[in-house]
Amino acid sequence: MSSVDKSGRLGDCSVHRLGYGAMQLAGKGVFGPPKDHDAAIAVLREAVAAGVDHIDTSDFYGPHVTNLLIREALAPYRDNLTIVTKIGARRGDDASWLPAFAPKELEQAVHDNLRNLGLDVMDVVNLRLMFDVHGPAEGSIEAPLSALAELQRKGLVRHIGLSNVTRAQIAEGRKICDIVCVQNHYNLAHRDDDALIDQLARGGIAYVPFFPLGGFSPLQSSTLSDVAERLGATPMQVALAWLLQRAPNILLIPGTSSVAHLRENLAAAELELSADVLNELDGVAKAA
Repeated sequence: MSSVDKSGRLGDCSVHRLGYGAMQLAGKGVFGPPKDHDAAIAVLREAVAAGVDHIDTSDFYGPHVTNLLIREALAPYRDNLTIVTKIGARRGDDASWLPAFAPKELEQAVHDNLRNLGLDVMDVVNLRLMFDVHGPAEGSIEAPLSALAELQRKGLVRHIGLSNVTRAQIAEGRKICDIVCVQNHYNLAHRDDDALIDQLARGGIAYVPFFPLGGFSPLQSSTLSDVAERLGATPMQVALAWLLQRAPNILLIPGTSSVAHLRENLAAAELELSADVLNELDGVAKAA
């Protein structure tokens, strides 16, 4: 049994640190229906049956596809299930990702999530910034975040988080409302947020990284694969285990459309990496 702390928090919501991200349940390019509807339903039900109590989704996955699948598979929801969504974007007819920051767009997005999930209030809503689709970019978030905070005051949203953000935007956001989580790209090879993670931990704010294997060079992938082979694990399991040991405020939301892959991912919670292995993996970020 791993000694890594498996409990985390999203505001006043207590969750297991290894959750599930629903993005991959939609069709190719996160657009349209799943290739196998019944398999998508089975993955969601298996996740909850295995103890997952934190599901990450968005109504712009599909659009609407993943939320409707979650409702079909899991409603009525268990009392301890925390569902987190994102707003701030919409999908074009060509599957493009477009900003949707206007107050009316944000309000409509919250209502769409509530309706499609069959909820009266969202546990957590993350404002996804779209100044640059490919990564964080500077720009004031006062107007859209204030609009989301107003929806919180109306009782439609319990907690607010931020996604695809810079440190300056987080600081600006915390002056407007309580921020319970930050979602950014971070993994063994992509370590730009190292200092930010530690800063957020001191403030009791969860950090939810996405793309646990995204952006690896061939050499970095080879190093990770070598470590995984020695441990009798998969590269994804090692990457997830490293994240769990990196900081106690990190919450994980690996996604998959396969029950077998889901079980492999969840098993990463039991994989404890030695100090020597951690030192070796820390070198992955420096590898070309």
